Amino acid sequence: MEKTIVQKKDLSLKKFVFLPPWLVLVAMVAASFVNVDAFLTGVNAVTGWILNTFAWLFNLTALACVITVIFVYFSPLGKVRIGGSKAVPMMAFRSLIWITLCTTIAAGILFWGAAEPMYQMYYPSLGEGVEAGSPQAAVFAMKVMFLEWTWTPYAIYTVATLTFTFVFYNMKQRYTLGSVLVPVFGEKVYKISPLIDVLCLFALVAGMSSSLGTGTMTIAGGLENVFGIKSGPVLWGFVITAIVVTFIISSITGIMKGIRILSSINSYVYMMLLVFVLIFGPTIFMLNFTVESLGAYLRDFFSLSLYTGEILKDGWAKGWPIFYWCNWLAWTPITAVFLGRILRGYTIQDAIRVNFVIPSVFSTIWMGLFATASIYFEMNGAGLLTALNERGPEAVVYTIFRQLPLALLVIPFYIFIVFISFVTAADSNTNAMAGLCTHGISQEVQESPSWLKIIWGVTLALVAWIMISFANINGIKAASNLGGFVNLFLAVLMIAGLLKIANNPKKYDVFQEDYDASGKPVKSVRLPAAVE
Repeated sequence: MEKTIVQKKDLSLKKFVFLPPWLVLVAMVAASFVNVDAFLTGVNAVTGWILNTFAWLFNLTALACVITVIFVYFSPLGKVRIGGSKAVPMMAFRSLIWITLCTTIAAGILFWGAAEPMYQMYYPSLGEGVEAGSPQAAVFAMKVMFLEWTWTPYAIYTVATLTFTFVFYNMKQRYTLGSVLVPVFGEKVYKISPLIDVLCLFALVAGMSSSLGTGTMTIAGGLENVFGIKSGPVLWGFVITAIVVTFIISSITGIMKGIRILSSINSYVYMMLLVFVLIFGPTIFMLNFTVESLGAYLRDFFSLSLYTGEILKDGWAKGWPIFYWCNWLAWTPITAVFLGRILRGYTIQDAIRVNFVIPSVFSTIWMGLFATASIYFEMNGAGLLTALNERGPEAVVYTIFRQLPLALLVIPFYIFIVFISFVTAADSNTNAMAGLCTHGISQEVQESPSWLKIIWGVTLALVAWIMISFANINGIKAASNLGGFVNLFLAVLMIAGLLKIANNPKKYDVFQEDYDASGKPVKSVRLPAAVE
């Protein structure tokens, strides 16, 4: 196959896109130092207003994403090949699955899969009408875990990913988030596209700083649990440095090397941990309770998806699922840029399988094992709620592992998984962030300068360490949700644009030869992947 000569000398920094989110992030850290209480009060007040005022729109948008993805899969757009019928895949389908899975789940399901069921079981929604800590509350907890961590969040990611990949490869629009609005507003939207990039970058950087901070504390808690090393600023500094150095090294090697290798390793260790818990955990309980609670989730899917708690003055919905929709939306646009970028050569249906079906099934299995195990051990006296209240949510998973055989081996293994998970997710998102800050990125030239990836990596590390050591990580976490609010409206427009494309893909696709006289996509044979 003939190789394309990549000219990187034309790449340059988009100062207007890079500097605003970077400077605002620095200013937020400074503000939290000056008066952390006032800073948190102000940010939380704005976040509370957003979640309360727009709860209805968050719920409708999240549900609309699920419906849209299913519709697109069976529409004529589903058969369209990304980049045209002659496009060669960038990587093997298996590698695509691993990268997508690790980019989206990060370490969230590791951390919250064990801890969150305790919150949901002992502090359930008023609308559910169940007694805290009861078997009925346990079923409710599992319904919520399936709602927040499986099909709906992956649908949100998938809508954005499908929109970007089609617009970038099949409409040959610019490498910017403003491009996703071209199907709705036309190319005049490029007048404001830098602003969209800035807002989305800030949301992701704040979210990644928060995630890196909490992940660091999780790893440090595990090291303290196993080796007795005190979890504090010094240990946090070493952990953050190790994470960031690793993902920077991986990031500058390019998608085909670093991320592909990391995601493959990550996925295998995830599978090994799943098998271990299935064999040595309360197997019969986990399988039975998973099936039962999955049925309850499917039965109540629409009512749970649309619940706001307004009549009962129930703050549960705004503190959990609606908060999650806002959080997922904060990450979605930048993540979609990366995920959409690696889909060339596959059909839209392939993309939906990779970004929606397979990750959702995996997360369903994961929650079906870990969350049910968490509930089982709590109901049998393991003291998970006590661990949660006394030592924090990061202590719950270690308490679970101590109920299983080989705990001294499994806990270090778990710490390694958390480390690799954060490295993989940070690697892929840093690639996308740097790309949006670079002039000259195109279908032919997709790697941004290494020094820009290093700047973002070092910035994330410093902000995360400073916030967890001297300020309050919740400030950055709440700030990322402000970006989720902006992205809410971007998601609504992406749904509208994707539906327009699905209604008549030929109208928007530059590869007109890939359609028959009636406008339906012609069949094309999947070409071999460029990288196996």
